[in-house]
Amino acid sequence: MQYQAPSWLPGGHAQTIWPVLFAKRYTGAPPQFRRVRWDTPDGDFVDVEFLIEPTGTAPASASASASTSAASDRPMLVLFHGLEGGLDSQYVQAFAAVAAERGWAFAMPYFRGCSGELNLAPRAYHSGDYEEIGWMLSQLRAHHRGPIMAAGVSLGGNALLRWAQEAGEAASETVRSICSICSPLDLTAAGHAIGKGFNRLVYTRMFLRTMMPKALRKLQQHPGLFDGERLRRVRNLYEFDNLFTAPLHGFRDVDDYWLRASAKPHLARIRVPALVLNARNDPFVPAHSLPTQSHVGAYVTLWQPHEGGHVGFPSGRPPGHVRTMPDRVSDWLSLAR
Repeated sequence: MQYQAPSWLPGGHAQTIWPVLFAKRYTGAPPQFRRVRWDTPDGDFVDVEFLIEPTGTAPASASASASTSAASDRPMLVLFHGLEGGLDSQYVQAFAAVAAERGWAFAMPYFRGCSGELNLAPRAYHSGDYEEIGWMLSQLRAHHRGPIMAAGVSLGGNALLRWAQEAGEAASETVRSICSICSPLDLTAAGHAIGKGFNRLVYTRMFLRTMMPKALRKLQQHPGLFDGERLRRVRNLYEFDNLFTAPLHGFRDVDDYWLRASAKPHLARIRVPALVLNARNDPFVPAHSLPTQSHVGAYVTLWQPHEGGHVGFPSGRPPGHVRTMPDRVSDWLSLAR
C-alpha cells in the first residue's frame, strides 16, 4: 500500500488521534444498522450490527437470518473491531460506507461486553480469541450464500489471523480472504510499548477508562472471579491483563497470554489469502516488532507504509477523511485469490 500522510498532520500520534476526533468517515447520509443478538453455545450472547440495505430491510432476529443478504450471492464484508471498539469507531463507519457503495452486505460482530450490555458468562474477550472468531464466522457462513471477506482491526485483526492459523486449509471453506489492520502481532512488544511515556498517559488511560468499570461489574456478576482491590490499583494494560484477561481465558499469566495469543509466530501456517497491514509509525505497534517476509508464507501479503498511525491513514485537506485505507483494503480483499 502506497500511502503518504497529509503535510498538515505529521507524526504517528497525530495520525492516530485526529481521525478519531475530527476526520470524515463517509459522504452523504451515515450508514444505518440493525442489531441482531445471537445465543452462544455456552449460554451467553453476542450482538451483531448489520448494515441496512437501501430497501430498508435487515434481519429482525438470528433465526430469521444471520445476514442481511441471505437471499443473494453478493459479497459480505465482516469487520472485527479493536480493543473497546464498536459501531461508533471511525473505521467501522468508514468500512460500512465502502461496503454500501459497492453493494456488499456488511456485518460487525461485537466482542463480548462491547455492545453496551454486560455479557453473562465469566469471560470477556482477548487478542487471541480465535474460537470466538471461528464461531461468529460460521454463523455468518451458514446464512450467507455469497463470498465472505473478513477484516480485523488491531486486537480483532490479531484474533482473526489466529483463527486462520488454527483453521489451516479449512479457513477457505468459510472466507475468501482476510485482512488484519494495525494489529499488535507481537503482543509482548506492543503491550510494553503502550505502557510507556505518552502512550501510557493517553492511550492506556483511554482504554482503562472503560475496561476497569466493566471488569468490576463482571466481579459483581461473578463474586470471587478475581481480586477487586488489586484491580482498583491497576495502572497499565500489563497489570490489567495479568489480573483479569489472562486468568479469565485460560492463560497462566500475562506473559503466557501475550506469547500464546500473538499471531506473528504462526503467519506461515495461514492457507487463505491474507493481507497484513501495519503503519511503521504506529504508536501502539513498534516497527521493529513487525513481521518480515521470513515470517510469512505464500498466502500472506505484507503492507507496511511508513505513515498512517494506528488505524488512522487520514487523507485530504482539513479535516481530512479516513476512506483511503478502507477503500484499498476492500479492493485487495475482493481481488485476492
